[in-house]
Amino acid sequence: MPVYEGGLQAKEQRFAIVVSRYNALITEQLLTGALSVLHRHGVSDDAIDIYRVPGSWEIPLVAARCARSKRYDAVICLGAVLQGETSHAHHISASVCHALTQLMLETEVPMALGILTEATFEQALERAGGKAGNKGAEAALSALEMTNLLHRSGGKK
Repeated sequence: MPVYEGGLQAKEQRFAIVVSRYNALITEQLLTGALSVLHRHGVSDDAIDIYRVPGSWEIPLVAARCARSKRYDAVICLGAVLQGETSHAHHISASVCHALTQLMLETEVPMALGILTEATFEQALERAGGKAGNKGAEAALSALEMTNLLHRSGGKK
């Protein structure tokens, strides 16, 4: 019985990173973590394109363009939606996650989710390189593993 599992190799793979400028103190740390992982696994700068968008709400549109372009093996989505005094953050994060899920299923291009949905700025900082790790780095690892899994299972290249 065949068992397929993705590895962390980056042979001739291309990645798009879509990163929100909103909450830049957090998202820039997520981006640094993602780039560090990709570089550590052999991805060169010319195999990575970075798209900066105003906020997390705009991530799915640019991620869709990237996925449909067939130029990328995976799209890494980075943002930070922080809870305020209203339910606005919940609606934004739920809609963005739903859109990215639909997009991933439609295009069969992995969408690595590095969008934080924390209650406070301090909690988000902890998940963007603090004690709780770096969720941008984790998203990049997920993107590497998923692209390798799809390649190995006959889905791509």
